[in-house]
Amino acid sequence: MTTSHEDLLPGTRRALLHRVAVAQSEGRAPSLVAAVVRDGRTVWHGARTSVDGHGPDENTQYRIGSITKTFTAVLVLRLRDEGLLDLGDPLEKHLPGTGAGEATIAALLAHTGGLAAESPAPWWERTPGSLRPELADVLGERPLLHPVGRLHHYSNPGYTLLGALVEEVRGAPWEEVLRGEVLEPLGLHRTGVRPAAPHAGGWAVHPWADVLMPEPAEDLGRMAPAGQLWSTTGDLARFAVFLARGDDRVLSAASVGEMRTPAAPAEAADLASGSTYGLGMQIEHRDGRLLVGHSGSLPGFLAGLTIGVEDDIAAVALANCTSGPLMWTTAADLVRIVAEAEPRIPEPWRPLRQVDPVLLELTGQWYWGTYGFGLRLSADGLLSLEPLTGNGRRSRFRPNGDGTWTGLEGYYTGESLSIVRRPDGSVDHLDLGSFVFTRRPYDEQARVPGGVDPEGWRGIGQ
Repeated sequence: MTTSHEDLLPGTRRALLHRVAVAQSEGRAPSLVAAVVRDGRTVWHGARTSVDGHGPDENTQYRIGSITKTFTAVLVLRLRDEGLLDLGDPLEKHLPGTGAGEATIAALLAHTGGLAAESPAPWWERTPGSLRPELADVLGERPLLHPVGRLHHYSNPGYTLLGALVEEVRGAPWEEVLRGEVLEPLGLHRTGVRPAAPHAGGWAVHPWADVLMPEPAEDLGRMAPAGQLWSTTGDLARFAVFLARGDDRVLSAASVGEMRTPAAPAEAADLASGSTYGLGMQIEHRDGRLLVGHSGSLPGFLAGLTIGVEDDIAAVALANCTSGPLMWTTAADLVRIVAEAEPRIPEPWRPLRQVDPVLLELTGQWYWGTYGFGLRLSADGLLSLEPLTGNGRRSRFRPNGDGTWTGLEGYYTGESLSIVRRPDGSVDHLDLGSFVFTRRPYDEQARVPGGVDPEGWRGIGQ
């Protein structure tokens, strides 16, 4: 069963359905459902086989596992944006007595807090959360396994602490805060901590035989902020739009952009794939494009939410099996299929409405020592600096209104660009984070730190 909007080409829709069908068949999933978002709206939905005798659709709930962590991270970023905490604060400042209080809030978000990957036995995903009523039961006698801030080590208890932090600062249960501050404003009415019909049942598929066994669906209790949620492709498609664009009712575009920015070093096993982690979001370079989002799993369920930010395409894939199809890879392939089959049409080029002669004077070639760069003024009022050759440092800069600019990306993120003038008002050089850019390589007329040899440039025999 599949339904789709007509604004994807028939060949694209068939390729999407084929990818989902392969994932379900080769992954031996009882059911698999997926959706694709482009330009802020769902443009395709597909599903294979059935749930309780009915074909699953965009309103059928599946458990989404660790995609829950991204929702929890949104709540923490909201606290930061309201000035109620700083990401550099140690947890102890706001939630004392945990035994892991030296970890900063940012480190917990990025899984660099040094905590264990799992809670102490028994296996928390397959046992009632009532067995772990207190944070001490989640953290155990030795919460920290690694030095704080030194190593990316994925930690489910770390997000339990972040959920407890939300409860402490808000004075309300995590579930209540999540519903009031994220789910309701974004219209995610089919997302919650407990399943509501129609929903899929979770299954284990025997690795050596085509037979099934139902998996328990436990309430995770204290561990809920790390993996409790149930959701649908419809709701997660809307959530993906939010993660790509922001929504001032919940979190600004700048703050969701911060979530998508690497905040943790890649683990050794992930270096080859270029995978790392932001603040509650996985980050990966695949097929020449930057992908962000999160994967999820709990016994009986697999999930993947993947966003190609530059392509403005996102995909969600959900299945009701403990192991089998790789859902992050499936969702990433859905993004790739649409991006390659129907490349994004660029916005028309338009000139500036008004030109500032001071800015126009700055455009053109500049040199950092002997490295050549080009400075360009675009119609959106931003300056962009990029190397004339190669893949060196580059960035766009936004005006601050006082004759300076601030870098927006890469090496120069947050760095200040300013014009340094001579007494007669002419431009001497550009100062970018103390680096001097001149109109000519080591311009003898500019104030270059260390000076310029008075004999100037010469041949080898001179």
